[in-house]
Order: sequence, then structure tokens, then C-alpha cells
Amino acid sequence: MEHIDHILIVDDDREIRELVSAYLTKNGLRATAVADGRQMRTFLEANTVDLIVLDIMMPGDDGLVLSRELRVGRHKATPIVMLTARSDEMDRIIGLEMGADDYLVKPFSARELLARIKAVLRRARMLPANLQVSEAGQLLRFGQWRLDTTARHLVDEDGTAIALSGAEYRLLRVFVDHPQRVLNRDQLLNLTQGREAELFDRSIDLLVSRVRQRLGDDAREPTYIKTVRSEGYVLSMPVEIVEPR
Repeated sequence: MEHIDHILIVDDDREIRELVSAYLTKNGLRATAVADGRQMRTFLEANTVDLIVLDIMMPGDDGLVLSRELRVGRHKATPIVMLTARSDEMDRIIGLEMGADDYLVKPFSARELLARIKAVLRRARMLPANLQVSEAGQLLRFGQWRLDTTARHLVDEDGTAIALSGAEYRLLRVFVDHPQRVLNRDQLLNLTQGREAELFDRSIDLLVSRVRQRLGDDAREPTYIKTVRSEGYVLSMPVEIVEPR
């Protein structure tokens, strides 16, 4: 039987829940809508979904709190599209760093949301052929570091796990999937966040800086992620797949 993607909508606005649910269902998806974090938790205890549409501004636990909670639980790999009434760039970056895969500013069209959902699902399922086995629980080694693609964290030479935010993991994963290849900011925005226009280049620069800190890289003379003037960034180390210890 053909798989039908199941989308969970979490929004305290009943009109939005009904509109989005009806539109997604009309376009061949399966949709479930809940009003808050409590209902979301109850539903996810007994069900799995392919993607969560999560409103930021809700009473009780807001979308940022719920996103952070999802990213450390058994649904940590489930893609999240955030809905927000906030148009400030930094608010959107915070949402992405909390683990969202994309965002949409209210008011929005159901058609655009559907397009974003399909794009995020496509990216989530798209892996380079030579690295597909890593998702079965293997590690990717570069230099003195290993990236655990199941737990989504770094592991140092002593076996100590280094936590990564959702945005940090996605950026580092892009570099690890494309080692020793220069990637410009537009490519990094597309591959990590699915956006080209609305986030500014410095959001990528900010994330590169944060990932360098995780790697213990000197920003002026980095060992791992190097700056290529007027072109972008490159992971200078080769990458290999290794069995976990």
C-alpha cells in the first residue's frame, strides 16, 4: 500500500487548524490537528507522524519549548515547520536553532504551506547514496571528531558526546555530506533551512561560528571549516564511515 504522509498540526487557532487540515487532506495528505502542547504529547504517545506543523505563539508551552522538547525525545527526527506571527530575523533564527526545519510567517496561504511541507519531507528523505548506511546507526569520522547521525551529536576522541542544536546539526551534516567541497551561502541556506530569500547571509555565518566553537576551531585559523574568500565555506577534512565502538 502506498504511504500517505501524516501531518500533525499544532495551533491554538481553530480556524487555522480546520483550514490547514482540510487543504492538506484535499491534496492527498493525512492530517491531524490539536490545539496545544498537552494534546500534542497525548497524540504522539500513541502515534507517529511524518511532519509537525507547530505554531510558536500559543498559551502554555509555546512552539519553541515544544520544538526543543521534541528534539530530545523519540520524535527527534520528525521534521518541524514552524508558524509564526513574528517577522524579526533573529526570532526566526532562534526557531531554526531550536530544531525547526523551516518556518512560515502568518498570514500565509495554505498552498505555500503545502509546498513547504513537501520540500521539507523531500529534504529529510534525501541522503547521498554513499552515506545512506550512516542512518542505520553508524558514525561519520572527520579528523578527531565523529558525528553520530542517530543521536545527532558530536563525539570527541575520548567518547564524550557534545550536544548540538537542530540548526548546528543540520549545518554540520551538510558539510560532512559534502567534504572538501566549497559551499556558498545560498547552497547552505537551501540545504540546511530550505530558504534562499528571507534569511540573510549572516545567519549562516552565525551558525558556522557556533559549529566552529563546538569543534574547538580557531575562527582566525580554523582546522575544520575553512572560509574561502568570496566563495563560501569548506570542510577541509576527508570523511569516513566507521562502526560505533
